[in-house]
Amino acid sequence: MIRRIFIQLMLASAIFAVGAPAAMAAKAGVVIQVSDGDSKTWNQALNVIKNVQGAYGKDNVEVELVVFGMGSGMLKFDSPLASRIDETLGSGAKVVMCQNTMKGQKLTAADMHPKIGYVNAGVIEIIEKSKAGWSIVRP
Repeated sequence: MIRRIFIQLMLASAIFAVGAPAAMAAKAGVVIQVSDGDSKTWNQALNVIKNVQGAYGKDNVEVELVVFGMGSGMLKFDSPLASRIDETLGSGAKVVMCQNTMKGQKLTAADMHPKIGYVNAGVIEIIEKSKAGWSIVRP
């Protein structure tokens, strides 16, 4: 009995010293910021998402595209990039729009791509993700 307890304590100590198994490790987090309406910037941002997911494996990384300011036009339901947004969402990445920007530009959810998410403030979302250890990329 004492031997079994000793072995269990040794195993627990080894796990604590080395860290949790890789399967229990937190996913990497990457925020992609887009705050302009240039289609070249947008295509680059969407390519970055695809490349990050390809490099890490889409199940091993959380990717969130945060849009505010002049970037809002490319998230409208009739955007020329709507099919790329669908593809990005289908890959497991999140695409979120700043509601402060929407208010300022008098946009409603009916104006926007139907599958995106929303955050109160895009800049605050980026700051909070940064504080939580996420990498921030602005193509």
